[in-house]
Amino acid sequence: MEAQSKKLMISGQRTCHCDPSHLNCQTPKEWIKCQLGVWQFSYEKRDIRDKQRHPAAFPIALARRCIELFTHRGELVLDPFMGSGTTLIAARDVGRNAVGFDIHPDYVALAEERLSCVPVPGDPLAAQARQLALQDDARNIPLYLDPESVACIVTSPPYANLLNRARLNKSRRGQARKNDQYHRVEQYSQLPEDLGTLELGAYAEAMREIFAGLLPLLKKRAHCVVNVTDMWWENQRITIHLAVIEALRLAGYELRNIIIWDRTNIVNRVGIFGWPSNYITMGTTFEYLLDFWKPE
Repeated sequence: MEAQSKKLMISGQRTCHCDPSHLNCQTPKEWIKCQLGVWQFSYEKRDIRDKQRHPAAFPIALARRCIELFTHRGELVLDPFMGSGTTLIAARDVGRNAVGFDIHPDYVALAEERLSCVPVPGDPLAAQARQLALQDDARNIPLYLDPESVACIVTSPPYANLLNRARLNKSRRGQARKNDQYHRVEQYSQLPEDLGTLELGAYAEAMREIFAGLLPLLKKRAHCVVNVTDMWWENQRITIHLAVIEALRLAGYELRNIIIWDRTNIVNRVGIFGWPSNYITMGTTFEYLLDFWKPE
């Protein structure tokens, strides 16, 4: 009875007239632009840049590109780690239904606030699409959605325990380091179910468990895009992206593409790392977009 009471009445049916075999509604010209393996985006006014509101929000343009690349108008998009609701906003912009989940009530409220400021599209069919922000653990998402109802997952999960330590602002120069973020712990919460509190091994197992539960919800050959980065911990690179790849493979997904999100156009003036004896690339200048799909 509990599972039935949580089922959402939300459509995932195409509202376009594309060939049934097509992956998306794109033209050949639009498709070619997405074939480059390095993507770059700019922020817009609606994006969240204030880390006190959310410490790790990605640009609306990033979510929009993934949604337009891997879905048709009217189909259903899922974000199991919704955060500030960026995926939902992008879905509304392009006439897709979308559901986002987060365990933090403050972020659900933030997502709803942001959605309330996004006008409904003028296209009548696009205007029928719904975007819902819900508070729950990602492990419970199968209670809400039917099998093979989701056309695409677009998400940026917590990066293991990357944010669960005092911030040192090493990517900033000089006195700019000691801003209002200096020594702040930006981790979302200390809830035991929060992936942002876990070391890498436990994090990978939690990701495997969650995405194994989501796999039956995806249509066959539906894509799942996971935005992650690596981190440095005690002078060692912690390869979160490799842990995520292995976790999702164990959960039954197939890795299709690795796309580099080039962030060099949006980072602050950079400080110097490791000179003159320890070369370290600046991690804030790029992140990974790991593209999986559900095999047939």
